[in-house]
Amino acid sequence: MTLVSVPRSEAKKLAPGMGPALLRRIRHDPMGAIGLALVLLVVFCGVFAPWITPFDPLKINVPNKFQPPSLVHWMGTDNLGRDVFSRIIAGSRIALTVGVTTIATALGIGLVLGLIAGYGPRWLDNSLMLIFDSIYSFPTVVLGLTVITLLGASISTLTLVVIVIQTPAYARLTRTATLTLKNSEYVQAIESLGASKIRIIFVHLLPNVIGPLLIVASMDIPSVVALEAGLTYLGMGIPPPAPSWGRILQEGFGLIRTAPWIVIAGGIPLIITTLGFTFLGESLRDNLDPKLRRVI
Repeated sequence: MTLVSVPRSEAKKLAPGMGPALLRRIRHDPMGAIGLALVLLVVFCGVFAPWITPFDPLKINVPNKFQPPSLVHWMGTDNLGRDVFSRIIAGSRIALTVGVTTIATALGIGLVLGLIAGYGPRWLDNSLMLIFDSIYSFPTVVLGLTVITLLGASISTLTLVVIVIQTPAYARLTRTATLTLKNSEYVQAIESLGASKIRIIFVHLLPNVIGPLLIVASMDIPSVVALEAGLTYLGMGIPPPAPSWGRILQEGFGLIRTAPWIVIAGGIPLIITTLGFTFLGESLRDNLDPKLRRVI
């Protein structure tokens, strides 16, 4: 009997050197190198924020208020005398917590539900798709404001909102990819050998659908960070005195005529985060897609 070759076996042979080769291609890609550097900068600030902030981001020093940018206070001080640069660095930890943690959780849940919907029975697929479409039909900001109004403003509430919003998108993408692979020759060969559905889903289908989702997730992180900043700016996000980037923008907007450097400082990390993850995601797409990959 002739068995159909399974592409995943080849993937196993290439797996050990895939990470270094991908990193090498990203480093040689100008856009990828810039994106990787900006992402590493944000991650470094978020991880080591308590040790690299020059001042306590929560300490009030009223006599020192409205100090313009200088060698001592690189981004000036706000209306309570707090160092804006220290608050920006401390806010990167909140941004990473909300952005990376929620996207990773939504991606994991969406992957599982999408694989089950795509490979499971038709009635289960229709039921899950009805739930996904119902959630996806709500405007993002309206849904976020509704949930936060009911449960109260906090990091946990904001995390819940993002997970609820993002999970259907990842589940739909996973379902579409699973339906495409469901009738492929290598899946049919594995089924004929008596493999269980759970093994087929998590061992043979999952590795073939997760790659594109990781690219989409990397580009969604800045959107989530911007959503957190926007909700906080509207007064519905993370409550004070947490040094959220959105909180810095909200406080700076009311003082834009007196201390314009606060708004500028609050917008810089959002720009850096958006450019970094977007550039890195574009580079990952170019290097992981065989049709777009450039040989280096």
